[in-house]
Amino acid sequence: MAQEGGGHPLLRGGTKQRKYHHGLSSSQIRSLAAICEAFIPPISPHPDLKPTPNQAVRSFYSASGSQYPIPQEVAERMMKRYPADPVFFLRVILILLSTKLGTLLICGFICLDTKWPFIHSFSDLDVNKREKILQRWSNTHKSLIPMRVVFVMVKLMCFFIFFSLTNENSENPSWEAIGYDGRRPNDGPVKPRKQRPLDKGVVETEKESDATFMELVKSKGLEVKDSEDGFYDIECDVVIVGSGCGGGVAAAVLASAGHKVVVVEKGHYYVPEDYSLLEGPSLNELYENGGLLSTLDGKITIFAGSTVGGGSAVNWSAAIKTPDDVLDEWAVEKKIPMFGTSDYRSAMEVVCERIGVTQNCKEGFQNNVLRRGCENLGLMVETIPQNASENHYCGSCCYGCKTGDKKGTDSTWLVDAVENRAVIFTGCKAERFVFEENGGRKRCRGVLVTAESSTITRKLRIKARVTVSAAGSLLTPPLMVSSGLTNRHIGRNLHVHPVLLAWGYFPPVPGTPDGKCYEGGIITSLHKVKSAGEPSNRAIVEAASMGPASFAALFPWVSGADMKDNLLKYPRITKLFSLVRDQSSGQVREEGKITYRLNDIDKENMRVGLRQALRILVAAGAEEVGTFRNDGQHIKSKGIKSSDLEEFLDTVTAPGGPKSRVEKWTVYCSAHQMGSCRMGCNEDEGGVDVNGESWEAKGLFICDGSLLPTALGVNPMITIESTAYCVSKKICQALEKGKFSD
Repeated sequence: MAQEGGGHPLLRGGTKQRKYHHGLSSSQIRSLAAICEAFIPPISPHPDLKPTPNQAVRSFYSASGSQYPIPQEVAERMMKRYPADPVFFLRVILILLSTKLGTLLICGFICLDTKWPFIHSFSDLDVNKREKILQRWSNTHKSLIPMRVVFVMVKLMCFFIFFSLTNENSENPSWEAIGYDGRRPNDGPVKPRKQRPLDKGVVETEKESDATFMELVKSKGLEVKDSEDGFYDIECDVVIVGSGCGGGVAAAVLASAGHKVVVVEKGHYYVPEDYSLLEGPSLNELYENGGLLSTLDGKITIFAGSTVGGGSAVNWSAAIKTPDDVLDEWAVEKKIPMFGTSDYRSAMEVVCERIGVTQNCKEGFQNNVLRRGCENLGLMVETIPQNASENHYCGSCCYGCKTGDKKGTDSTWLVDAVENRAVIFTGCKAERFVFEENGGRKRCRGVLVTAESSTITRKLRIKARVTVSAAGSLLTPPLMVSSGLTNRHIGRNLHVHPVLLAWGYFPPVPGTPDGKCYEGGIITSLHKVKSAGEPSNRAIVEAASMGPASFAALFPWVSGADMKDNLLKYPRITKLFSLVRDQSSGQVREEGKITYRLNDIDKENMRVGLRQALRILVAAGAEEVGTFRNDGQHIKSKGIKSSDLEEFLDTVTAPGGPKSRVEKWTVYCSAHQMGSCRMGCNEDEGGVDVNGESWEAKGLFICDGSLLPTALGVNPMITIESTAYCVSKKICQALEKGKFSD
């Protein structure tokens, strides 16, 4: 629980004296520090910089990426969060760069000198030479793609750490210079309360030990035994893995029907007064892989919630109902009857009412830009409903809603579940489902779980009549595969709603929208990009929430000076993205190992959407606009002629990722994952049946975004919750009929 005035210890940030465990040698750290300094070099402000730099700005320009403890923190985070193969390669490169011959091999003749010692190691090179080497790595020849991977790995982490690392006062030395307030005021509760909404039903295993665990579980109304084969056996009617949009709804529906429900969640439980709004610790604690998850090729950065409430605790509050054309497609073409019923439409109404959906949330700077640009171009712009009050002006819900205004499952459905005697185990990771072989179709009997606490020495064996996997589209398939299920659709057909980002700079002058990019509702406006005469969308354009660390990590680096110049503009840079309802798909059959390949149709639609986003920014009055392509593609747009703008837009593409064999590349993003264990009318069409039950294991259901038959095309919260509601109701009906009494 929060400490008064500071937030939860895990979300509070602050640099502490600590022992690092990255395993890099002093010579490797020296090479890494030299790379970080080349990315963020100490320089003087441009003499024409306006307004005249104050002390904070001068300090910002003189700061270096090599300053302690930045390289150590970068190394620690990379070793913990990046996949093993690229980390091994990075270690080798850092060793080579610490030697003269290795530097000559990797960097070429730029490390030669006419004076002794004639050849320099990387860290001994002048910072300007190191910068040129990094520029070469970014735009490297196709035969040296691995060096581009090193460039991306270090660049992303270096800038993320530089702009998110805080001191004991939760302050970062760069924030004043760039105009960012990482501890924004709020109107929500700030003092710890006597009891949190889920307290009477939550078991926070990370705080428990063998000495306390059994008695605590018994006090929650569950039967628990210390079995002879080394497990804590816990019995219930229904066990649910995951507490997000799917799991939270399922828990509420099943518990309210009188069933004893257990929810297993690997993340931790936080309430509004716990949240610090600090970008670094919030991403680290509330997101999958600390907010640093990507496809194996590094092309798509993936954001997925990992806390009690899942994605609903950290999403951007967009509450959009399933589009009619999508429902028709799923019901008719995909032959999933549920989506064509009045029950499903009623479920959407129930969901919207429970999570407090409103229609006219107050807009902030970025959404004002989107709306103004569309109106100036004569384009349609829609208002996006929010699961928060109309006065909600948080802007930071991606780090947890500190005002408590946003209604995620942690403050709605899970509260309902706990009121009906459900028990939520946090800090618990599901390992595999427990099956009983019946000579044909398996019978699911529960799940094996490992507690995070090192002082709980036994695993949990949760026995249930019905087991529900609601771990999300990235974790449900690996759990099913590791449990021995073999349907070919499990872990395939993964859709991610890939996005490309555009940016526009609006100097704070009369005639431009007021505010800063991190203030106000995150997504309150939407523009649908269509082709003439076509009913379906080619893409949608929405605003993106990005703290300075995430922004700097993804923004194109062309030089140290250019990066610092652009970060000074951060508060007045609007980020819009082009999102497509992807026909492309990927795979995730092993945890953390995600593959995805964009097809030409999706690339073209994304390109069309990206160009439209740039037009909108220009029409709204942007002084300068650009993309996130590695070469820093941009144009001065104030007063630009239409012909010149269109000429620039002709150069805007949907390029490949860092490993593509082209000089110009980019990084895509995804905050929506779905379809990786889709419903199907038969085993050849889906991983589960039309009721969400596994074809291979009786009593095992899926209740998350992985159920969706195809990509959705809009923010999926309402669709996932409504689908989970319908599936849960069917489970209730089956239990009442005694189907799972065996």
